[in-house]
Amino acid sequence: MNSKKVSKADDNLQKMHNKKRIKSTEDRRVSSEVFDKQTLETLYKLAKSNYLDLLHGAISTGKEANVFRGITNHNDFVAVKIYRISTSDFKKMQYYIQGDPRFNIKTNNKRQIVHAWVNKEFRNLNRLIEVGIKVPNPLIAKNNILLMEFIGDSDGNPALPLKTNPPKNPKGMLDKIIEIMKAMYQEANLVHGDLSFYNILNHNEYPVVIDVSQSVVVDNPISTELLERDIQNILKNFQKYGIKKDYSKVKEYIMSD
Repeated sequence: MNSKKVSKADDNLQKMHNKKRIKSTEDRRVSSEVFDKQTLETLYKLAKSNYLDLLHGAISTGKEANVFRGITNHNDFVAVKIYRISTSDFKKMQYYIQGDPRFNIKTNNKRQIVHAWVNKEFRNLNRLIEVGIKVPNPLIAKNNILLMEFIGDSDGNPALPLKTNPPKNPKGMLDKIIEIMKAMYQEANLVHGDLSFYNILNHNEYPVVIDVSQSVVVDNPISTELLERDIQNILKNFQKYGIKKDYSKVKEYIMSD
């Protein structure tokens, strides 16, 4: 890459950090938690590799991660998920990683655990894509940052979760979600582990599952417990629309071939 391109990437990353106005002490604290030195260095490397040109506003803010709207060198939107090392729940992460044969994490180093967590989400997304389940297409995982397909419209407006964008046809949406849960279990051999209206996007009246970092393989000893919780959460979410389904029958349907 020529020096002009590197300089441009460096300038843009400085914009990433400085563009947002920080209006309060709380904002400054959160900004420093997200954009620490190593995160900025990782963003710089992603920019040099032509994965990212600019960050352009937050899509969502969580306890452990922030998701930003990114723009590539080709002016395409991407979702940039940045896990915050300082506020991540490492005990929870270790709980969901343990028992997964794909990972053999024997460390208490917080940064390494977060890096494994990001890689876990990347691999889970790929696994779901392979069986045709609609999730954001993962582009690259590097350290505590995950770049993914942007789910939204061509103007950069992100698709909203069912919690804030209710379905027009609740029964049809529930049926689609149950089919997704079954495909996750039977074809991808995964259980989401934290499924609710908060992490299912309503994209043109079709459910798009997000936040699969905690998802576990079916062989994991805790998978059945997590599946049962997912079913209970989803059925409870839809009860406010007057839709009732028998929990036992839904569970049997998802787990049966």
